[in-house]
Amino acid sequence: MTHTPHELHEEFPDQTEALHDLKTSDVHFAKLCDDYHDINRAIHRAETDLEPTDDAHMTAMRKTRLGLKDAIAAALRAA
Repeated sequence: MTHTPHELHEEFPDQTEALHDLKTSDVHFAKLCDDYHDINRAIHRAETDLEPTDDAHMTAMRKTRLGLKDAIAAALRAA
């Protein structure tokens, strides 16, 4: 499999330990991370034409990923 950009450990390189700790201690945070991972993989598959999609769907997926990233960043700041 090719490298998937925008993985959480790359988006928050200075907070990898906090990411791990919150994922193991906070069910809601773990769900946010799982959802982010799923949408990020879907975007990567669409970008690499493994599962092509139209522009509107791609935009919607990117907005979803951004919203999840914002929620994850807020949780990391609060921790």
